[in-house]
Amino acid sequence: MPDGTPEAIVAGHICLDVIPQITHRIESLSPGQLIEVGPARFATGGAVANTGLALHRLGVKTALIGKLGDDPFARRVLELLRRYGPERAEAMHTVPGETTSYTIVVSPPEADRLFLHCPGANATFDESDIDSDHFDGAKVFHFGYPPLMENLYKDDGESMGRIFSLAKKHGTTTSLDMATIDPHSKAGKIDWRAWLNRVLPQVDIFAPSIDETLFMLGRSAEKDSPPNHIDAQTLRLLSEELLAMGAAVVLIKLGDRGAYLRTTPDTDRLRLAGPCLSHDIENWSGQEIFAPCFQVDCVGTTGAGDCTIAGFLAELLKGGTPRQAATMAVAVGACSVEATDAVSAVPTRQEVQQRIDTGWQRQDPTLDMTR
Repeated sequence: MPDGTPEAIVAGHICLDVIPQITHRIESLSPGQLIEVGPARFATGGAVANTGLALHRLGVKTALIGKLGDDPFARRVLELLRRYGPERAEAMHTVPGETTSYTIVVSPPEADRLFLHCPGANATFDESDIDSDHFDGAKVFHFGYPPLMENLYKDDGESMGRIFSLAKKHGTTTSLDMATIDPHSKAGKIDWRAWLNRVLPQVDIFAPSIDETLFMLGRSAEKDSPPNHIDAQTLRLLSEELLAMGAAVVLIKLGDRGAYLRTTPDTDRLRLAGPCLSHDIENWSGQEIFAPCFQVDCVGTTGAGDCTIAGFLAELLKGGTPRQAATMAVAVGACSVEATDAVSAVPTRQEVQQRIDTGWQRQDPTLDMTR
């Protein structure tokens, strides 16, 4: 890349977000209902754009790998990426005959968002869409949203496992994020526990949301409870199961509560976890940390989880401790929600750290980690 070898690679799902301006709370969506909204904003969406561009804004040299159709939405995506530098669009594939993925984001104030999503070209993404040359010199490989990418979930994780195996062969620390799964979709019928058992041995950092975790592990009792009712003991049980499947680090995103971090006590596993973890095994072994959110005026929650991961990875690349990485994660996530799109409110890592150091107020902890 013209601006130097990337420290991080972010691959996977990318789309165009269409975000109508909504200035009032929406109580419900019903057939025949008309809801007046303001002008629509266009932004890149998906893990590639959200996590990748957030890392770029935080000061990390980042390569983006995704798949687009050859249509007006693709041209808009590429235009938006190039605003962050022409290098951001270098590894994007445009494929004639494919449809570019798009999402209509319904994000009212003081409420979580909902999505109307077209998978488009993401459905055909596989290992052939990744040029192994991109791995040269990179320290982190992050992949996002396989539940929205049919080729990567329909074979019980074989293709996804091959992608992570390729990354591991190049000596990177690997990271995986998931996506909300529609139980009525094709992805909703997959045995996700079996999928995780196949993939997670190649994943150093697994960073799903609490809802995604409950769904994939089939925890029906907890699925019927709001995330705010999930207690520390439940998080311990969930994270222990994910670590037993092979991940070295589990970061469970808890929405406006913050994030829960758990790391393996297995030092041999950490030695295999790439340059970002293997250099500091003593600090990263057997850790459990709850990081409450920072207080902000929330404008929109689109991409907040992706930016949380970007904060975590950026601190990891700087050699941060588990607590520093968890703190930076929720801090960058908090910055993200101060704008309607995912990344425009994310500043440099130094600016985030200065905000933390000068007394940025955190929310009261909602988890009792002593029990």
